[in-house]
Parts: sequence; C-alpha cells; structure tokens
Amino acid sequence: MALYSEKVMDHFRNPRNVGVIENADGVGEAGNPVCGDIMKIYLKIENDIITDVKFETFGCGSAIASSSMATELIKGKPISEAMTLTNKAVTEALDGLPAHKLHCSVLAEEAIRLALRDYFDKNNIPYDPKEFPDAHCDTCCHT
Repeated sequence: MALYSEKVMDHFRNPRNVGVIENADGVGEAGNPVCGDIMKIYLKIENDIITDVKFETFGCGSAIASSSMATELIKGKPISEAMTLTNKAVTEALDGLPAHKLHCSVLAEEAIRLALRDYFDKNNIPYDPKEFPDAHCDTCCHT
C-alpha cells in the first residue's frame, strides 16, 4: 500500500488556491516553526459566503495537500459551514493521511478558524472564543 493516496499526491503536485488575497477579509496563520509546518489562509467573504480563499504553506507534502483540500472544501460555502470543517473531514477528503502526518490536517482546520475569527474581529461580529484555537498547533511536536 502506498504511503500517500492519489488525492494527496494530486493536491501536493497541483495545489489549488495557492497565493495571497490582498485586502483579505480574514487572515489566519497556524503552525509551529519547530516542526516546520506553517499555514496561512486568506478569505474573501461576501454576504456570509466565502467567495475566495487562498493559502500559503511552508511545510511537507501533506501540509500542502491539506491546505489545498481544505480551501476546496470551504470555497463558495457559507461561513457557518466553514466553521464546522474538521481535520477529520480534510483527511477523509484526501482519502487519508499517515498517522504521523495527521497534524497537517489539524493545521488546516486551525488556520481556517483563525481566519474566520479575524473576519469576525474586523467586523465586530460576536462569537464564542471557545470555538477558536490558539494561534499555534499543539499537536505538531507531539505526533
């Protein structure tokens, strides 16, 4: 059995939504420089819909694939749906990740949540702070 699925390899070799959105409505960065994986997500939001999303990722192939897939999963979706995106959903959409790479999908979920929190903060939209992670990944160096 191959270490990485065809979907992981496809999103690594041909990542979707790479880049920066100037004047983004929300920006979130998650990662741990000690582990080497850092993800930055940029959101453009209109009428509570994520109309555009871009990412910059410094890290391994699994981190790039997770970022790419996560952006595909939320693009064109309402904020409420993006808020429910989990690392498990990212992993499943990629047809799995090796156990020692699951933290990459966690980073993707966290970066999106942090970008949404940034959007809420910029627009004075109330939210429950418990719905959002800290601005770092606690799992990277523990897997």
